[in-house]
Amino acid sequence: MKGDYMMFDLKYHKKYFAGSRVELCTKVQQSVGEKRYRHILGVEKAAIELAGKNAVDVEKASIAALVHDYAKERSAEEFKKVIDRKHLDPDLLKWNNFIWHGVVGAEIIEDELKISDPEILNAVRRHTVGSVKMTQLDKVIYVADFVEEGRVFPDVDFARTIAFKNLDQAVAFETKHTLQYLLSANKTIYPTAIETYNRWVVAVN
Repeated sequence: MKGDYMMFDLKYHKKYFAGSRVELCTKVQQSVGEKRYRHILGVEKAAIELAGKNAVDVEKASIAALVHDYAKERSAEEFKKVIDRKHLDPDLLKWNNFIWHGVVGAEIIEDELKISDPEILNAVRRHTVGSVKMTQLDKVIYVADFVEEGRVFPDVDFARTIAFKNLDQAVAFETKHTLQYLLSANKTIYPTAIETYNRWVVAVN
């Protein structure tokens, strides 16, 4: 696992995180299990490549990717305490980890890792259900999480092809794919996910 730290020779300039990439990797690895950590490294790898192709700050992409699932394995009780302590929207209490690890996880990241850059934190908040307004960094993390090399699902190769050709089209493809899954499984759909669909799928067509 330690060899994974040096997957990229990327030097942080300490504008967004006070330590080095290796130090951030260590903190992330301590927060999640091995399988989740490998997924996170895969997302970082895809995010760095997507950032390079889309004029996005590579350091920001690396950091946002490494922390996007930092809070994924926290308990429901901890998320609820953060929602209450931070006076977040009480409606969040009706949801679950799929929503919490992004929206509430950003608060945990800011508190524990001292990462306060708004764009990085918003990319974490938006990486599961997107947003009507998405920055290029938001799109990079949203798409990288979907197409990282460890993902296995029907049409994943097609999704990766789109991702590295046209970022907006990749956002649309992922959003439609996710909603189709939620509908087929009779899952409750978070309102922001519907807004993302209307903006990036319907409005594009």
